[in-house]
Amino acid sequence: METHIWIDADSCPLMVRNHTVKEASRLNIGVSFVANKKIGCDYSPFNMIVCSNEKDAADNYILLNAKQNDLVITRDIVFAAKLVEKNIVCINDRGTTFNKDNIKTLLSNRDFDLQLAQMGLSKHFNEGYDKKKFESFANSFDKAIHQLLKN
Repeated sequence: METHIWIDADSCPLMVRNHTVKEASRLNIGVSFVANKKIGCDYSPFNMIVCSNEKDAADNYILLNAKQNDLVITRDIVFAAKLVEKNIVCINDRGTTFNKDNIKTLLSNRDFDLQLAQMGLSKHFNEGYDKKKFESFANSFDKAIHQLLKN
């Protein structure tokens, strides 16, 4: 079964998109960016799929088209849970691999953080993306893609 990489590209950092396309090209693996607007990167080839502006349109597109032996990169934990349920390998841009062992805890933590924010007890802020986060992603990506290629 051929491997394909899907990127939930709306919030995916350029460093991650560049690394993914560069490595996938070297390994002869297809890459699709899915978003509600055109998203680019410094390398090619990759496929750009522009979805409607409907809520979760990109997630739903990936969910319908990704198959076992594919890799999905997303920061969306709720979406990742749906992928894990379908036995699709899923990682985020910070190096977390979503799986059946951790997804319930990650969802619970997400819901708790959301409740705190809604009550005004925590502030949501963008912590940025740095070299350490990228290195963690790159290690997770390499491990996931080589495991998929072994299968």
